[in-house]
Amino acid sequence: MAWFKREIKGIITTTEEKKEAPDGIWNKCPNCKKPLHYSEQVENQYVCHYCGFHIRIGSKEYFSILFDDNQFTELFGDLVSGDPLEFTDTKKYTDRLTETKRKTGLKDAIRSATGKMNGQDLVIACMDFNFIGGSMGSVVGEKIARSIDYSIANKIPFLMISKSGGARMMEAAFSLMQMAKTSAKLALLAQAKVPYISLLTDPTTGGVTASYAMLGDINIAEPGALIGFAGPRVIKETIKKDLPKGFQTAEFVQEHGFLDFIVDRREMKEKLASFLKMLAVPAPAPAPPVG
Repeated sequence: MAWFKREIKGIITTTEEKKEAPDGIWNKCPNCKKPLHYSEQVENQYVCHYCGFHIRIGSKEYFSILFDDNQFTELFGDLVSGDPLEFTDTKKYTDRLTETKRKTGLKDAIRSATGKMNGQDLVIACMDFNFIGGSMGSVVGEKIARSIDYSIANKIPFLMISKSGGARMMEAAFSLMQMAKTSAKLALLAQAKVPYISLLTDPTTGGVTASYAMLGDINIAEPGALIGFAGPRVIKETIKKDLPKGFQTAEFVQEHGFLDFIVDRREMKEKLASFLKMLAVPAPAPAPPVG
């Protein structure tokens, strides 16, 4: 039965001959579920052009968006986590670190770099959620501390981009100590009158929210970002009350006074550049000539 085999020229006869799109070319918007082409995502700075949802991105993407021509110098790139507690749960912490480094190509949950943004010098420390949930361990705290020292020494503004599930449980008290260390370093940055802008992205939670993420001269967030300390379930069980609609979204947090601005990622570079100009300390006027 030739008609049943579709032998007409030009008609595909088997599924083996069909060409599938390579992985990573297309994906769905997590919010509206509409298909997005990768090139369109890059062009639109990883914001869905259908619904405006801000897709989670990491340090590589933020650096390409904010630094002029994606030109920057990475700082303290050789820092890696140790295992001071010899932590073991379902697997050794050292094995978890090795596996995560291989999968992500990152050395820890943060990268720091310096470069120019709209011609202005800037230091950026950006967290990566793909590295053990963007958890804050000793390396995260140390990189932030050293980045702040670099900003102070060179009088360069500091931008912190937070994206984290909180403290890294595998480092216990060593992780919690980073809250105090980074906060103390930010106090020194303020004394030096070097501007600090904190950008909170989805999600920013736990000890990160309770320390450096909320200590900016200007605190800003991306639309719809989850921002909070404990999770909604824990809070509900603690206070024994239903939580308001939209609780812990950037919009709710701003309405209650914890954020200065919510900025669309597509406008982020221009907004940050304007903030830095406002915060810049004017150079002292030259002394009048003697005589």
